[in-house]
Amino acid sequence: MDHHDDPSALDIVIVPPTHDLGDGFQVRRALPSRQRRMVGPFVFLDQMGPHVFEPGRGLDVRPHPHVCLATVTYLFDGEILHRDSLGSVQAIRPGEVNWMTAGRGIVHSERTDSLLRQGRSNLFGLQCWVALPSKHEETDPTFAHIEAGALPFIEAEGVEARVVAGSFWGRRAPVGTLSDMFYVDVRLKAGARIAMPPEYPEQAIYIVEGRLDLGRDGVFEPGQLVVLKPGAEVMLGAPGPGPTRIMLLGGEPMDGPRFLSWNFVASSEDRIEQAKRDWKAGAFPQVPGETEFIPLPESQGKPVRYP
Repeated sequence: MDHHDDPSALDIVIVPPTHDLGDGFQVRRALPSRQRRMVGPFVFLDQMGPHVFEPGRGLDVRPHPHVCLATVTYLFDGEILHRDSLGSVQAIRPGEVNWMTAGRGIVHSERTDSLLRQGRSNLFGLQCWVALPSKHEETDPTFAHIEAGALPFIEAEGVEARVVAGSFWGRRAPVGTLSDMFYVDVRLKAGARIAMPPEYPEQAIYIVEGRLDLGRDGVFEPGQLVVLKPGAEVMLGAPGPGPTRIMLLGGEPMDGPRFLSWNFVASSEDRIEQAKRDWKAGAFPQVPGETEFIPLPESQGKPVRYP
């Protein structure tokens, strides 16, 4: 068979819009998008930066609530100080993982530490939300920090990969996920290639830096989310001139639709409306030592149903 007849491995390519949060700090939101709401349990994927904060400036995400999801923070550059209503105080640095399971409810803040603000500081990373299976949505909130050295490391010719969460290429990350999923940081030197097998029904590739060559499907640019067709095996290549960095992500499809509104994701609309009422009423636990909080936005319509 002539390879021109080969079907494409691509389901959809998402080019996320960029939002400026002030001071030129930009965020790209690849999920959810109008084209695709979720990939496996991933319902939200934000790229923060790359950004340089001037002295005296930094990230200041005031305390805000989550329910029925897990947040996953992973940095390529810089540092964020995480504080939550369990009393956790944890700096995260490149290659480490902060995995916060909101369950029945948690509140957290994310800031640049005061020491770092004395000079210029960089920030570049990804934050994801992972929906929890409905039977685990109301689990007790937990927070886990995993050091870079504890993550499974895979090396091949010109390729370095770290399994950040879940399981891929036969290696499992230590963080306790509640569903079958994978999240992998892959670095390719120019000219290097590695096969991405179809281990899960829903798989995608987010291009962080450099360009990604997917053979007959073409070459893709940083900031794009390439969602693969179920069962597609692709060869990941770095066409150069420099290295390529990508995140592989996905998993089993969710066990039913999810609703999303503001910082809340749940399998029922009523649960989200309850969370909004609780936040307005001050019924969530507080982050020790913090008095600020993000108020519930006034313009809250009905929760959006996914998929």
